[in-house]
Amino acid sequence: MTEQDQTTLLAAIRRGDPAAWRSVIDSYEGRLQAFAQSRLNDPSLAQDVVQETFVGFLTSLPNYDETRSSLESFLFRIAAYKIADILRQKGRRGVSTQDDFAGKTDHHARRASSMMRSREGADRQRLEMKNTLQDIIHNWKEEARYERLKCCELLFVRGFSNQQVSRILEITEQQVANHKQAFLKKMGSLSNSAESE
Repeated sequence: MTEQDQTTLLAAIRRGDPAAWRSVIDSYEGRLQAFAQSRLNDPSLAQDVVQETFVGFLTSLPNYDETRSSLESFLFRIAAYKIADILRQKGRRGVSTQDDFAGKTDHHARRASSMMRSREGADRQRLEMKNTLQDIIHNWKEEARYERLKCCELLFVRGFSNQQVSRILEITEQQVANHKQAFLKKMGSLSNSAESE
């Protein structure tokens, strides 16, 4: 992709063009998946990394300077950070092989069991988060809170700043902050209930 193509594509994404976003996913999803899979040896975790990479890209898009780093380098750098986080959480320095498990003691078996429980807990929390998001969206649609929905999409999906959202929706920055706070409060109740389990 030429520098001009990249600039055009990023401008379209910043405008919220779904075709431009689809183009980025089509171009990089497979390669990011292969990159993550080669380091994690776990297709499910690799898919999580890819999704988190795209979310991280959208979140950082307002501050991303394409003149300093190509889109490809930027995406793979995000993915590398996500992979490093996973490996750090697992207490591993590199990719595991079958030999890694030879001669392990009970201690290692317990650690593996603990890691599995941790993964199950994370999966459960993701499911709870998904259900909570669906409930929030459903309730706001029923209450015709479309401004709040649009505001949260621009903030949390597209990664726009409060000021940008204020301009796009033609509302005050205080209104944007209020919508944001309402959303975070609802999501906060999920994390509080998860911590109390």
